[in-house]
Amino acid sequence: MRAAIIDVGSSTIKLLIAEGHGDDVKIIESLKNMIPLGKHVFLKGRIPQTIINQTAAVLQKYKDTLKEYDVTKVMVIATTAVREARNQDIFLDTILRKTGFKIDVLNAGDVVYYIDYFLSHKLKKTYPIEKKNLLIAELGAGSLDVSVMEKGMTLMNIGFPIGTLRLSQFMESLDGSLQEVHEATEEYIENEILSLNKNNTNFNIDDIILIDENYSVFIQNVLPNKRRDSDFFKFKASEAQELLTRLKQMNVEEIANSYNVPTDISATITGYAIILNTLFKINKSEYIYILEASLSEAILAHLLFKFEKSEDDNKLSQLVSVAHFLCRKYGMDLAHLKHVAAMTEQLFNAFRDILGLEEKNRLYLLLAAYLHDIGTFVSNRSHHKHSEYMISALNLFRLTENEINIIACTARYHRRSAPLKSHLLYNSLTSADQILVQKLSALLRIANSLDRSHKQKVKKLDVKFSTGGDATIVAHTHENFLLEKENFMEKKELFEEITGNKLTLTVKAQE
Repeated sequence: MRAAIIDVGSSTIKLLIAEGHGDDVKIIESLKNMIPLGKHVFLKGRIPQTIINQTAAVLQKYKDTLKEYDVTKVMVIATTAVREARNQDIFLDTILRKTGFKIDVLNAGDVVYYIDYFLSHKLKKTYPIEKKNLLIAELGAGSLDVSVMEKGMTLMNIGFPIGTLRLSQFMESLDGSLQEVHEATEEYIENEILSLNKNNTNFNIDDIILIDENYSVFIQNVLPNKRRDSDFFKFKASEAQELLTRLKQMNVEEIANSYNVPTDISATITGYAIILNTLFKINKSEYIYILEASLSEAILAHLLFKFEKSEDDNKLSQLVSVAHFLCRKYGMDLAHLKHVAAMTEQLFNAFRDILGLEEKNRLYLLLAAYLHDIGTFVSNRSHHKHSEYMISALNLFRLTENEINIIACTARYHRRSAPLKSHLLYNSLTSADQILVQKLSALLRIANSLDRSHKQKVKKLDVKFSTGGDATIVAHTHENFLLEKENFMEKKELFEEITGNKLTLTVKAQE
């Protein structure tokens, strides 16, 4: 079986064609063209038409190569440069028209999703990812994409605008001595990366893994005694400091000549060394493990191998893990949110056919259930409105902006009024997505009403249907359920309006 990845990066476009050999990815063809998308986007914000045309020409040649190798399983991706280009839509449309390639523009969460998935596969026999709390960083030309994992489950992901090309441009823009430029760059990088500590005050990181495909081979030129240890370059803080000390004494030309490093690497390797040293300051780790790998390799493995979990199951469990982390981060009542989410899923299963819902809608509903109270971090008054804009600003991997907006609107309408024409985010959705939001929020409103006291009184939930299509929710509890019953009567109205069926609540003593 063969698969191919085309990576439209910030400084290069690459084609990799691979076959699966056991658990390994074997590259059988590799092509690379230098196209400076990031150089223009990071300075001017747009991709010039000349660069768009050059990209289309390269991709057309790659298309011919794919035919020669008879590869049909192909993924075309773009990362930071295309993602940040103000004319992204024109770029994507032009490439589609001229080459037939539909480019998947990955956000920071998407990148670390593939990297995390890949590491679990690649290192399963040599490194206990499932038993560690990890910070995993993937360094590209445009950004440093970071995820925090707790025993194999993602807690958070974030992208920092400090890729190597970006840092090179930043350093060139500074007007000062070599020492002053390096000091300013260190301050700039520290200001970005150390913000992670604010998000993880109660989380202990065991190890840091830095994913790097360009620099580790040249580290040996600067530090001749440094050798790979098994899968990794295992770096101590003192070694990272020695690397930086040697590089800081030279300009780009001197680094290239002294250490036999290509010019494009010598222009960015000092920034790389600064990032490496700054990562040590996150939690005083003894080592940083540098793994020679790439996003392209990670996606090829994703295309070639059937992992232990299906993609949909893994995506759901990983996103729920992120939701749990956000609940803890913002001081939410996690016991209440878990209970509401569980009841919401039961209602989804019971009313799925009646409401005409699809399986993919389950994810939207569950995430809205976990995050519907997140707005209380801002204020308890009108917290549903705060929840909407906080969720809409999240970076949730493998979810589009539109999907995130559906989740945000579903969470908003867990209480108070149904959607109105004055609600901007809701009215930005298509008609089909608007009715979907109403259906999902109708279920969330009911589930939330059944835990109005936040005491998880419902020990068991059943749904029974009459021959006419009306439904009865049976809540089993041994506690006072008066508050929940009153709230249910208010919250069921949207469901009854959408379905045209009556919904009643029966409370039974828990046996």
